[in-house]
Amino acid sequence: MALIDFMAVTFRCPEEFRDILIAELAELGYDTMMEIEDGLEAYIPESDFNQEHLDELLRRYASTAVTYSTSRVVTRNWNEEWEKNYDPIEVDGICRVRAVFHEANPEFKYEIIINPRMSFGTGHHSTTWLMMKHQLETDHVGKRVLDAGCGTAILAVLAEKLGAREVLAYDNNSWTIENAPENLSLNNCQSITIQEGTISTIDIQGAYDIILANINKNVLLEEMDYYNSYLVPGGVLMLSGFYDYDEQDIINRVIPLGFELVKTGHRNHWSALLFHKK
Repeated sequence: MALIDFMAVTFRCPEEFRDILIAELAELGYDTMMEIEDGLEAYIPESDFNQEHLDELLRRYASTAVTYSTSRVVTRNWNEEWEKNYDPIEVDGICRVRAVFHEANPEFKYEIIINPRMSFGTGHHSTTWLMMKHQLETDHVGKRVLDAGCGTAILAVLAEKLGAREVLAYDNNSWTIENAPENLSLNNCQSITIQEGTISTIDIQGAYDIILANINKNVLLEEMDYYNSYLVPGGVLMLSGFYDYDEQDIINRVIPLGFELVKTGHRNHWSALLFHKK
């Protein structure tokens, strides 16, 4: 008999809550998630499943209409699962994000290969798509780039493809340290360094021309002074990971530091902002 070693949790929730749920579940150790028509499927090793943690998460969002069911599943071929559920992503007809099992498309100027172990950081998340759009409209040639909270390192990969000479990407999630280098290899990247930690613990040398931070509102507000200190005058700061109704809080935090808001972007109620440092 095959060993049962995973717990599957199927959530029924509003579409606008799905991305928040993904982020929260990642913190609880759910390492594979797939969007479904009216919610989300999340998987965690059975030995790591904690019913109390799950119930506490839903209590915190009691005002949101979320229901769930759990089931045991046998070991499955995740590549096969992703092939069923993962489609390539296109950004402005210029950049295409695909998995290893999709055929290449030479019609796109830039093509990025991401092994989709997680459902965010693949371009499917609105904030990732918005950040990539801003990147495509920004000169990266010869620039030093810092990718804060890099996840799969998709933004770092695009930065190199756009001509960045050096990219430092970091995240405090251990799965990033496993997945990001794999994606760098798939894209033949040569100028990207991956570190595990936070902006206050990693080894940062010198200043950067571009800082990319797609995290969440609270972390962005907390770390804004760091971004300011590591960005050269005239540099570019791109921020996302928050809803459009929160963007004024971000703007109010950034502008007093000597920045000018240059571009805004919105997609599915999410926001991305691009600032120039004066």
